[in-house]
Parts: sequence; C-alpha cells; structure tokens
Amino acid sequence: MPSPSEALQPFSAVVLTGGSSGIGKSFIELIRKLKPDLVVCNLSRRDPGEFFSADDRRFLNHFACDLSRPAELAAAAADVAAFVERKVPPGPVLLINNSGFGAFTPFPEPNLERQLEMVDLNVRAVVHLTGLLLPLLRRRGGAIMNIASVVGFMPTPQAATYGATKSFVLDWTVALNDELRAAQTGVRAIAVCPGTTATSFFDVAGVGRAGLKAGMTMTTEDVVTIALEALAAGKAQVVTGWKNRLMTFAATLVSKPLAAKIAGAVLRRMRPAGGAQ
Repeated sequence: MPSPSEALQPFSAVVLTGGSSGIGKSFIELIRKLKPDLVVCNLSRRDPGEFFSADDRRFLNHFACDLSRPAELAAAAADVAAFVERKVPPGPVLLINNSGFGAFTPFPEPNLERQLEMVDLNVRAVVHLTGLLLPLLRRRGGAIMNIASVVGFMPTPQAATYGATKSFVLDWTVALNDELRAAQTGVRAIAVCPGTTATSFFDVAGVGRAGLKAGMTMTTEDVVTIALEALAAGKAQVVTGWKNRLMTFAATLVSKPLAAKIAGAVLRRMRPAGGAQ
C-alpha cells in the first residue's frame, strides 16, 4: 500500500472544510508533518490556526464561512479559487469535503431546523463546493476526497437523516469518480467511510461517550492515514478498519428492512436514558 507521504507529493494545495477539529484537524497536522510546504486552505467558521505554531500558519490560510449558508460558501469558494490561482505554484489541488455533523435522535428531534441544517451541511455543501471548485481542479488536475461514513451502507433508525446524508455522499462520490474517469478529466474522487472515531462528533450528535465503543473506536490519526493511503492507491472508496469493513460487508448481504432493524437496535442502545453522558 502506498504511504500517506506518497499521496501528498503530487499536490500543490489542499482545500479542506472543517479543519478546526476532529478528522479535519488531523488532516492538517499530518500534512504539516509530511509535506510542510504544502499550502492548506481551510473553510469553516472557526480558524484552526490557533492550534498551530506561527511557522505552520504560514501555510495555513483560513476562509471564514458557515458552509450551511449557500451565499457564504459561494463567496468563500470564489476567494479560495482566486487565492490558489494567484498564490499557489502550478500543480494539482486536493479538495477534502470533511465538514458535517449528526443527530442520533428520532426524527425530527432535536428540531426540524437542526435536521435541515444537517442536510444542508452534509449534502448540499459538499455538492455546492465541489461544483464551484471543479473547474479549478480540471485546469490544474487534482482529486476530491469526501468524508462519508459506515452508516452510509445501511438505513439508520434513530439517526435516519444523518445516515441518509452519508449514503448520498458515498453513492454520489463513487458515481462522480466514474464520470470524471470516463471523461478523462485528470480529476478523481474517493469516498472515505470511517466508523466510530474519537472526536467531539458524538457530543454534538447527542450521545456523548456512550457512542465510543471499546474495540471499535479509531483515532482521527488512523482514519486520516488510511484515507491518504487509499488516495495514493487510486481507490474510489475506502472503509477504515477491518471491523468496519466486516460490518459494512454484512450490511450489503441482508435486505434494507432487516439492516434497518439491526442498526436501530444498536443505535438505541448507544443513546443513554436521559440524554448524553
């Protein structure tokens, strides 16, 4: 398997969403370690620069925006494209659509507005930003990495909207990759499907530490390493960790109603009585 360092070598810039925490922050940390001169452009509300040294921040460029708001996303994307064309030497660009959140609650809890915001961020923002930056990637060459999830392989009662958004990201990315390949664009796409990962995701989703299961939880560093290795290997899809691969394979062998019944039973046990712990 090619190394993460090999994956990064062709690129002159990385455009990343959600770099201030979790998997996104680990992407920046590993990039800084493996290819410290690689220019990183981050789109999110919070500036990840506060977590890094002054030397690291020379290569970290923050474009503040709320990705769930189309006008803000469009303005930030235009600024990023202009910045890359003016300031970054010729070479391919890696776009990493990482931002997203979940709610492990019966629909429409905690409220319908939050459910719709999830769709806006997890689905619409991915399609929107990719569409806006694809001309840049076509001109320079590059790749698109979209962070999906193992829950994209199955219906997920108690997280119906979240699971469906990740199913969209998974299917859309794999289909997009084939379109780009067939058209000989010089751009490719890969869907990364983590399982349980040690981030603040479960606090936001409403299950707290109950969502972190011993033996199933991976670190963000592991997820990022596997993602970059799969990118270097030319894969269109990767599930992180052998236990997660086994689970997703099993989900494809049963009917969706049965997969939903099993997933629902598991997710109900994850949610502690009285809310998050």
